[in-house]
Amino acid sequence: MATVELTTANFDEVTESDGTVLLDFWADWCGPCKRFAPVYERSSEKHPDITFGKVDTEAQQELAAKFNIRSIPTIMAIKDGVIVFNQPGALPESALENLIEQVEQLDMDEVRKQMAEHKH
Repeated sequence: MATVELTTANFDEVTESDGTVLLDFWADWCGPCKRFAPVYERSSEKHPDITFGKVDTEAQQELAAKFNIRSIPTIMAIKDGVIVFNQPGALPESALENLIEQVEQLDMDEVRKQMAEHKH
């Protein structure tokens, strides 16, 4: 599956569903974003079971503000509706693949339990 363009209209629907969603916050004028795009696209083709979303921070300023995106590209991973990774900077292909592997192996019951403990 190729990447999906996310907007305020479809963002919640895509990111709140079960499964893994990777997000690339980017802009057309951003050199590192343009260099990272083919890496991200290749990973999306290797992992058809994962949704790879792209958020154009220029067109979707409301989403960029909501997630406090200050530097692009920013990579975010969401699993079963929970943000489990959020980091600015383009990743080399091996690091992106490693991130995907780690996110896929997360025990979300354990993650939710830890989140609940930190709220107290």
